[in-house]
Amino acid sequence: HCGCPVVLMSLLETRQTAASGGTWPFETQEESGGRSPDPTTPALLRLSDTLLAHYRRGVRPVRDWRTTTTVAIDVMVYAILSVDEKNQVLTTYIWYRQHWTDEFLQWDPAHFDNITQISLPAESIWVPDILINEFVDVGKSPDVPYVYIRHHGEVQNLKPIQVVTACSLDIYNFPFDVQNCSLTFTSWLHNIHDINLSLWRQPELVKFDRSVFMNQGEWELLYVLSHFQEFSVKSSDSYAEMKFYVVIRRRPLFYAINLLLPSIFLMVMDIVGFYLPPNSGERVSFKITLLLGYSVFLIIVSDTLPATAVGTPLIGIYFVVCMALLVISLTETIFIVRLVHKQDLQPHVPSWVKHLLLERATALLCIWDRKKFSQSRTQSSDISRHVENNDSTAKLNHYGSEDPRDREVAGGTRPTPAFATPAEGSLLVHSILHEITTIRQFLEKRDEFRDVAREWLQVGYVLDVLLFRAYLVAVLAYTITLGTLWSVWQYA
Repeated sequence: HCGCPVVLMSLLETRQTAASGGTWPFETQEESGGRSPDPTTPALLRLSDTLLAHYRRGVRPVRDWRTTTTVAIDVMVYAILSVDEKNQVLTTYIWYRQHWTDEFLQWDPAHFDNITQISLPAESIWVPDILINEFVDVGKSPDVPYVYIRHHGEVQNLKPIQVVTACSLDIYNFPFDVQNCSLTFTSWLHNIHDINLSLWRQPELVKFDRSVFMNQGEWELLYVLSHFQEFSVKSSDSYAEMKFYVVIRRRPLFYAINLLLPSIFLMVMDIVGFYLPPNSGERVSFKITLLLGYSVFLIIVSDTLPATAVGTPLIGIYFVVCMALLVISLTETIFIVRLVHKQDLQPHVPSWVKHLLLERATALLCIWDRKKFSQSRTQSSDISRHVENNDSTAKLNHYGSEDPRDREVAGGTRPTPAFATPAEGSLLVHSILHEITTIRQFLEKRDEFRDVAREWLQVGYVLDVLLFRAYLVAVLAYTITLGTLWSVWQYA
């Protein structure tokens, strides 16, 4: 008799549990769903209690352990948040979807007010341990605590994920680079006999799906490739994995305007600087200013260029080559200015230099006025020298060879100063002639120095034109090569 009240209370609690949507201890889940529903309890609560009453979330939901649980997954790229070239890390924001069949979460909708789907906490049911192999950091993903369950046992788990993954980034073609990063989904523990993977949608639909992608950032989504494969580690069990290759391309307009155009403008100004006269010092100072300006430009853009420990982008090589071209241009200018600089002790131009530069090079470069100017200048200098020689010789002959007796014979007597004797007059004339001869030699030497300087100036002009055209050809060939490569990469 003492135990009767306890038994009666236990039976009453059991009946109350059954009335609230639970199952009798001796009934199955299907038998409990076949009773007439209690109109006072909502159908969702009765269905939730019925499904989770005897559910074991730690066991794979199959009645036959030999049955494989197939998980269908899908990925939709929402945004490319950042690409860290230095650390080789890609941060993306994706909409991840997966569904599988849970054989312990099935019911008849007719017994529960025609409910065909219900949302339950993800922590209350079995969820496959599918991870991304390339994970390197936990992203700031929102927590979605619920999953959808349909009456035939299909479980849908939909959630957004911020994915921080490792990716082998190739920045050689920067800013026209295309990156291919993979997201590998696989079960970390279960082999392919327990959990298999498949695609939720067709591969063609996944490839060109940009319906949710934010297409206003730096990166443009080209396509998403999918590939299924099996792999094993050291002849162990096989595992299923699904790879999604996210192929993105950088938009180069910002970098072309802020990096390439200033460099091109400086190189154009360097080419224009060759039109300054080589015998003036303005060209040297102008090119030094350009070189300093380009150095400041490289310091400013150094933070914009991607940096990796593996390789250097081609645009970095482009900047270094442009810097080298500016140095070569300055060196050529210094050489030409040193060549045409006037010096009193400058030797004559060698004959082989005249033959190569003033004859061959002028014909090759179509500089016909240089030779004509040289000939006219040489003829005028020869004529002036000839006239001066004739005048000086005539004067010497007139004053040096004239004898007083000849003057008397000629009938003309030239009066001499009363205070000067004939011997003193002869010495005075000889000293005057000596001074005149010294002045004449000085003027001839000055004219010779001027002719030597003119010859070197002419050689400098021809050599400057030759080096300028060679420099221009090198710059144009370099520019066309880089432009062709970048155009091929841009529209490949």
